[in-house]
Amino acid sequence: MPSYTSSSLTLRSLLKSAASRLRLGVPAPRVSGLTAPAKALFAAVAAERGRVLLVVPTDADIEAMTRDARFFFSALEGLPDTEVERAILPFPSHEVDPYRGLAPHFDIASARARALHGIAQGSARLIVASAGALLPRLTPPDRLSSVALTLTPGHDISPTDLGDLLAAAGYTRQDPVDQNGEFCVRGGVVDFYPAGAREPVRLEFVGDTIESIRSYDPATQRSTGGLDQASIAPLQELLADSDTPDRSATVFDYLWGGGRPVVLVSEPDEVRAHGEKLAQQIQASHDEALAKGNRVSPPSDLIITWDDAAPWLAGATALETLSLEEAVHIACQPALEFAGRIPDWVAEIRRGREAGETMVLVANSPGRAERTIELLADYDIYAAPIEGAEEVRTASVLVGVGHLSRGFRLPEASLQFWAETDVFEEERKTHERRRSATRTFLSDFRDLKVDDLVVHIDHGIGVFVGLKRIDVGQTPQEFMELRYAGEDKLFVPVERLDLVQKYSGASRPSLDRLGGTT
Repeated sequence: MPSYTSSSLTLRSLLKSAASRLRLGVPAPRVSGLTAPAKALFAAVAAERGRVLLVVPTDADIEAMTRDARFFFSALEGLPDTEVERAILPFPSHEVDPYRGLAPHFDIASARARALHGIAQGSARLIVASAGALLPRLTPPDRLSSVALTLTPGHDISPTDLGDLLAAAGYTRQDPVDQNGEFCVRGGVVDFYPAGAREPVRLEFVGDTIESIRSYDPATQRSTGGLDQASIAPLQELLADSDTPDRSATVFDYLWGGGRPVVLVSEPDEVRAHGEKLAQQIQASHDEALAKGNRVSPPSDLIITWDDAAPWLAGATALETLSLEEAVHIACQPALEFAGRIPDWVAEIRRGREAGETMVLVANSPGRAERTIELLADYDIYAAPIEGAEEVRTASVLVGVGHLSRGFRLPEASLQFWAETDVFEEERKTHERRRSATRTFLSDFRDLKVDDLVVHIDHGIGVFVGLKRIDVGQTPQEFMELRYAGEDKLFVPVERLDLVQKYSGASRPSLDRLGGTT
């Protein structure tokens, strides 16, 4: 069977050759020319040599940068997905205002805690952080590590003590366990569902000794396979002593704990602007809370300022697509986008082949990779799986499987990457992504009731009125109806529920106004 894996020797050799020729991953005061996916390649090459912090302007930049870096790091290191996901970690901001009674979404809180745990344990090789993610004060590394544990059959710990550890790590007691972040203790059986895991874990005890560790299907409760070990990592970054969260550390205490990492900053002017803006917004929100007569902690108890963070980033390598200052320039061009126009793509392949370029298509699935090879054959273009080393010299296009947000061309290395979305219509992928996001957020609404508060990512706090069917054209569609201050209404299509989450604050705040500034 053909192999399309991203960790192939062929792709690794292509990337190694390009990195050597262009000095990718080599720290310098300023590097210009690289597109965002090429910056991910630069960071992945640097991570081969040691620990790396990559700072990007916003949380919106994190997902694609992390996925791209994982693709390239997997190819360079030849690691399976599970190990790559432990090595390349996103570190998003809280995305909420601490003075409005909002708690970070579970996925965000657990991602931050997972990254901090990976740094503290030494398993993280590349952390992709937004500017705002660097500011919150945190529980110190040794305290966070105290609620982490790796379990193996034969490990001695009582089920009760293990339950207490899971609770301290941020897990919620729930029976049965069917959502990430839940656990339960039933006699000699402990179930828990790690953040980001595909299935929950069941530990069976004999006395105070773990006898077996298995994954299981939460719907049927049936075992799906044995495990050699199971890891408990904290789900929250703040641990409390006597009900007071310990905020005596910052993310830099974690990152610099094992020595200074290589620091890369993507578009430093934008990073600084976003960091300063967030600090100013939190200060303004604090002042507003005081004006309303609320007793709140000062911002200095919750975050550091951008002026506090900036010295830690001094001496970083600035990665800029365009630079007016002196820089090491690496020629890089974004891939042409064909939007399903296959004859145009074929013409570009022939041009690149005549120029002696190596061209790689990164498909999202083995099925798409196989269909692409067959499709190109209809145009008399010979394409081959990327691991077919003996065919590389004769193939016009090498086809691999992975996740690359966009393609790019490195002309000085004669190397061209295309992502699947550069070539084929993106509508299918967009719909699939939205359906996936909707399924994720629908789980938050399983107990949502009329008059409950919700938070829209753009419009803030509103009230859930209910679901309403509205005729759009000739087709009725279902919308979520939200009410805001002044009786304003907002209708959110159900396929965009990823824009909304249930309000989880302890107090009931005032509603926002549509079009307002809060």
